[in-house]
Amino acid sequence: MTSANAMHKQTVIPDSARRARSGIRSVLPPGSRHRGGMTTVHESAGHHTSGWLRMLTMIALPALVWASTSLTDAQSYPGKTIRMIVPIAPGGGTDTMARLISQRLSEQLGVTIFVDNRAGAGTVIGTELFSKAAPDGYTLMTVAPEFVINPSLRKLPYDPIRDFTCVTQLTSGQYFLSTHPAVPVKTAKQFIALAKARPGQVSFGSSGSGSANHLAGVLFQHMTGTKLVHVPYKGAGPAGVALLSGEIDFMFSNVASAIPYVKQGKVRAIASSGTKRSPVAPDVPTLNESGVPGFVVTGFFILLAPAGTPAEVIAKLNAESAKALESQPVKERLAGLGLEGVGSSSADCGKFIQAEIAKWAPIVKAAGAKAD
Repeated sequence: MTSANAMHKQTVIPDSARRARSGIRSVLPPGSRHRGGMTTVHESAGHHTSGWLRMLTMIALPALVWASTSLTDAQSYPGKTIRMIVPIAPGGGTDTMARLISQRLSEQLGVTIFVDNRAGAGTVIGTELFSKAAPDGYTLMTVAPEFVINPSLRKLPYDPIRDFTCVTQLTSGQYFLSTHPAVPVKTAKQFIALAKARPGQVSFGSSGSGSANHLAGVLFQHMTGTKLVHVPYKGAGPAGVALLSGEIDFMFSNVASAIPYVKQGKVRAIASSGTKRSPVAPDVPTLNESGVPGFVVTGFFILLAPAGTPAEVIAKLNAESAKALESQPVKERLAGLGLEGVGSSSADCGKFIQAEIAKWAPIVKAAGAKAD
């Protein structure tokens, strides 16, 4: 006859088997005890455990398969076409950078990368679309300063920190304080003196209310004690045309778009906005060295992925982006555009975005800027 003690046996199950995937609740039979990372199940000889073990297997196995598949996908990435969203219309600086980096990454990764322009609402339409993309590395986005200015300018249908993962900062650039040749100045000091002598008469254009070059003008006005007239346009292109025609007196022009006209004498670059002189115009001094100490406004292009993209995919994209930026064709193209390759780590890029959002918030508030 079997004794009472012999009628029970113990099965010890590691907790790792019970928690194969986060969020799954444990399913254990009555009489089980949890102790020190293990669960002891007392089985009655008359009550076999095959039923609940099958249930446990049914729950844990799909989770293990899912984890294994995700790891394999990340390791074999990329295995298909990648979509590069650009939240502005074709032809702008962001579009140019997106196409340049996409072409090089396509060659390095051996897959097609197509650029998908989704313009509208100050880049919000394309960015919102991107925020809903699957976090698998097959949808990326290239952004510029509007990405960090928008949080202070309008209510957004996405969170610029929570909903995205920064792959890398691709480039850093700056702006020219560009004047029409008819404006009788050749230096920043002369220009400031002119603006002070004509309060409310000197006009500057921008690519729209709340844009980076609008806020650069607001910051300039604040730091120089001048009173300027802001004229917003529907994009940098129309603003540039207005400057060329003399419709406005000056604007903070992207170096890449302004340099051809500067060389042709159609626009006069009297200062630059960076911490050092632009390599494409070494004779143009910075505002910092031209009587406006501390004035620094830099442009940039950043590569983003949706939040939740596997770390292995982010690491690969980061490494390949750095490689692309170091390639001779890309370096030469960037130099011609007045841009410098950066290739920062994902972590440093994320910190940069947070710092830029914090930097622009008080400037937007002081400007009273509102979304177009």
